Amino acid sequence: MNDGYAELEFDLPSALLRDIVALLDGMNAAELTSANLTRVTDAPGVYALISGATGELLYIGKAESSKGLLNRLTRHMRKLDGRQNINPGDIHFKAVRIFVFAAMDLEAALIAHYGGDGKLPWNHSGFGSNDPGQQRDTTTYKQDHFDTQHPIRLDDCFVEFKVGKRPVAEVMQHLKDGLPYLLRFQRPNASSRNSFEPDFEVNEVDIQRPDLTTREVLRLCIAALPPGWHATALPSHVICYKDDDRRFPSGTLIARS
Repeated sequence: MNDGYAELEFDLPSALLRDIVALLDGMNAAELTSANLTRVTDAPGVYALISGATGELLYIGKAESSKGLLNRLTRHMRKLDGRQNINPGDIHFKAVRIFVFAAMDLEAALIAHYGGDGKLPWNHSGFGSNDPGQQRDTTTYKQDHFDTQHPIRLDDCFVEFKVGKRPVAEVMQHLKDGLPYLLRFQRPNASSRNSFEPDFEVNEVDIQRPDLTTREVLRLCIAALPPGWHATALPSHVICYKDDDRRFPSGTLIARS
């Protein structure tokens, strides 16, 4: 060291990772519920999903400023609520807000620290993906994919309806807005997210009770439409199209008009 001058090379990424790991390992997990998420801010950070029954670490994720911790965890909570072979109440979380993100991939560093993807069953299994995209409709889902192991639930009531006759367009949109998984139905064109096919607007569904299951609502809607429409369940979402001759290797037909 010379008088008046010194150099310091500080390993910020390693120090940040060490502090985050110590914080995650030292904190208690909370059940992934709406009540517990009221304490989480929609800010950047990292989080972990854990099995409450076994303590197994299932997933490591990060949240950035555009979609913060609250957004990400709420989306995961909703997704799990609509899946088979899993008890949503068994999933717990730990979340750490990070005020300044370093120029490093914290998610990758944490995954590596906790043993890599092989020790985190939901990382790189498709769990964290958003809209599966139309290319997923006609592909075969792999056996180790999250959606194959935990397909969507069709025989539950996720959305309540008012009793009476409603246009198919209104019923389908209400169902789409309320489901914890994607319902994709045909629109007049790709950019018309707020418009409906004429068949949806001129035909009505008679809702006779408010607690219809997803499968029951879809069957009623398809039955009210002219020939050519189908509703098909994929492991991750539901599609509804007209004059669609594609093959869906992982799909199960719900109804056809």
